[in-house]
Amino acid sequence: MSQRYPAEPWRIKMVEPITIPTREEREHAIRNAGYNTCLLRSEDVYIDLYTDSGINAMSDRQWAAMMTADEAYAGSSSFYRLEAAVQEYYGYPHVVPVHQGRGAENILSRSLIRPGSHIPGNMYFTTTRIHQELNGGTFHDVIISEAHDPFSDHPFKGNVDIDALENLIQEVGADAIPYVSVAATVNLAGGQPISLANLAEVRELTNRYGISIILDAARAVENAWFIKQREPGWSGHSVAQILKEMCALTDGAAMSAKKDSYANVGGWLAMRDPELAEKARNLVVVYEGLHTYGGMAGRDLAAVAQGIVDSVQEDNIRARVEQVAYLAGCLQDAGVPVVQPVGGHAVFLDATAVLPEIPRAEFPAQTLAAVLYLDSGIRSIERGAVSAGRDPATGENRYPKLELVRLTIPRRVYTQSHMDIVADSVIRVAKQGKAITNGLRFVHEPEALRFFQGRFEPVAQWQHGVPAPRPGASDLILQELS
Repeated sequence: MSQRYPAEPWRIKMVEPITIPTREEREHAIRNAGYNTCLLRSEDVYIDLYTDSGINAMSDRQWAAMMTADEAYAGSSSFYRLEAAVQEYYGYPHVVPVHQGRGAENILSRSLIRPGSHIPGNMYFTTTRIHQELNGGTFHDVIISEAHDPFSDHPFKGNVDIDALENLIQEVGADAIPYVSVAATVNLAGGQPISLANLAEVRELTNRYGISIILDAARAVENAWFIKQREPGWSGHSVAQILKEMCALTDGAAMSAKKDSYANVGGWLAMRDPELAEKARNLVVVYEGLHTYGGMAGRDLAAVAQGIVDSVQEDNIRARVEQVAYLAGCLQDAGVPVVQPVGGHAVFLDATAVLPEIPRAEFPAQTLAAVLYLDSGIRSIERGAVSAGRDPATGENRYPKLELVRLTIPRRVYTQSHMDIVADSVIRVAKQGKAITNGLRFVHEPEALRFFQGRFEPVAQWQHGVPAPRPGASDLILQELS
């Protein structure tokens, strides 16, 4: 009997038809996309688990708010509604809207980072680090060592290594560190949360050295849920209360409202320092739009404001996290290696364990994502060496300890039946993983964020659209994946 999780706390009002492309169509599509799932057309995808950013199902209240939004160029009432929601639920007094999270990263980096700056953080994220580097900064990973072990069961693998952080401060000097970048949750560690106790330790240390803390708040509501479930002393608090406690320990936040706030587009940068807020407003006029719309239409401002209210409702966040846990449980029961503990927004497959015969230089995670699409039309995303890019000093590929494929679950979009189909496909591919020995290589490699537009080709010819088995291996893989 399969696992069960509580019924979703909503009714379906509108549906969008989806169809599965044929095997021949999938082979044609992945070749045309250069074996990069990012370059697949949406119409060629059956179940889209590429991201949970901007593709969530909005609530009736969000749609209603959009219909009554104020589209004024300056001083829109929809902006003031968003500002009030951020102030109430996140606690920051100054709010600058942006078109999405990387807009906030750009404004923040231009405001605070100078050539020679050092930015410590609890594991890199792709767009965050590239903005830091483009402005002359160097990122330093100060996450605890357990975060790099996919099978460690540490409940807060997003925690900062306090000793590593202090050692870095003493090595480069506090004046060279404009802020500590704290993600909640940590995406590339598998959606892992940071504990309130650890965040308080980071606050105490940075206070001693006069260093700010900036929160990546895209999935902070999910982080608050994990604190409620896992951290002693917080089970009796609401998610909304915990979220505000987290933010109270920081000096500002960059937010992609396309995640926790369910919106299709939008974000914000929030701060406590009025001087930094003024600098951010000046820059947002240059790069985003007027400081009261920041690249968003009034209807988008309204959708984000209502989405903030929706996001902290206990039933919503419970259903969201438990759907992710259900998929992970199905895979773990079948022996598929997934990152543990399971995060709040995605299930992460350990590609080096699923495809142990493919060397890191042939990108096992990129290969696995392509094979999963070929098998069932499911789109996932690589989160390993391709995403990590090249070292700007040496030009060599970075090989992070984690080589993962992310199955990202959009909020309120797919049903349990869809999760069962995904599980069946992953299990089918994983059973034949040792027979897959040929990976991929670049034929087009962009300079920055290469995972978005890079193109690949098989290192050796793939048979029937999948990597050929090693000599002498059973051809069962070709039968099962064809």
